[in-house]
Amino acid sequence: MKVYVDTSVFGGCFDAEFEEWSNKLVEEFKLGLKVAAISDLTLKELEEAPQNVNRLFEEIPEENKEYVILDDEAKVLAQKYIEEDVVSDESLVDAQHIAIASVNRVDVLVSWNFKHIVNLTKIRLYNAVNLKYGYPLLEIRSPMEVIYGK
Repeated sequence: MKVYVDTSVFGGCFDAEFEEWSNKLVEEFKLGLKVAAISDLTLKELEEAPQNVNRLFEEIPEENKEYVILDDEAKVLAQKYIEEDVVSDESLVDAQHIAIASVNRVDVLVSWNFKHIVNLTKIRLYNAVNLKYGYPLLEIRSPMEVIYGK
């Protein structure tokens, strides 16, 4: 299973509210039970993250990572989310994460961002735009929902 991961998941490993589920998901990446789809956008955000968050990311073996990019196709789709009023201009980065995952047809995007990403209303709107422009439905979940055994 290819899982697009935003930065909140890695940061969640060091947050009392999210650490149990984030660490379980990262462990599944380390074991090769799932492949972490990592975008250049996520890598840029990780550059600004604390050292412990970066070390955790580096512990995932390269063979269990797939790198994806914010290419022109994803930029256009992200702009469509804004034009279709899914999110505002201020949430461009969130729209870009969704677009990268959609364009690369990952199995699921995971995040702890409940305001602009893991939000039932937003998920329906992102997927309506995806269908309108020829992209598949995108599963968007919290780490708690995608770990094995739960």
